[in-house]
Amino acid sequence: MSEQIIHMLGPLAALAGSWEGDKGIDVSRIHSEIKETQYREKVSFEPLGPVRNGPQELYGLRYSMTAWRLGEDDAFHEEVGYWLWDGGNNQVLRCFMVPRGVLINAGGDAREDSKSFSLSAEVGSETYGILSNIYLDESYKTMKYLLDVTIHDDGSFSYKETTQLWIPVNKAIFDHTDENILFKV
Repeated sequence: MSEQIIHMLGPLAALAGSWEGDKGIDVSRIHSEIKETQYREKVSFEPLGPVRNGPQELYGLRYSMTAWRLGEDDAFHEEVGYWLWDGGNNQVLRCFMVPRGVLINAGGDAREDSKSFSLSAEVGSETYGILSNIYLDESYKTMKYLLDVTIHDDGSFSYKETTQLWIPVNKAIFDHTDENILFKV
């Protein structure tokens, strides 16, 4: 991994590598009941770049994440995608897909030396937006995605994410939340 690429990752530089955490808390709606599930996860961030869009130059991390409920062998959640740093616009982006048929392109402001940042996406946005398959759009429509990331001085990082779901049968928004702290392995 080139030192030049690491330097160009801005606030994402500290995330390069492999991470694990077993303090995850998932609050979700399962079969009409709100349940809190403890989980563990593994995340891998592989540096990439530069990616050029005309004058825009992005550096980033190709990533994959898998999560398991504590005590279970089968994964209950996976993601693949990219975390990107747009140093010219001081923006962090997270573009990812889950195998349920949801795509999220989230973004937010950050400085090159930020130790924490927040990203968001909303359904219908032409920039930082959300797409879902037909079934999820009609039954558990993702309306908003919010993510807060903190990089700690001890070398760990933590996150809290909220996925706001519109559930037509309840005629209400449900905040599905996940949070964890991860350590480099």
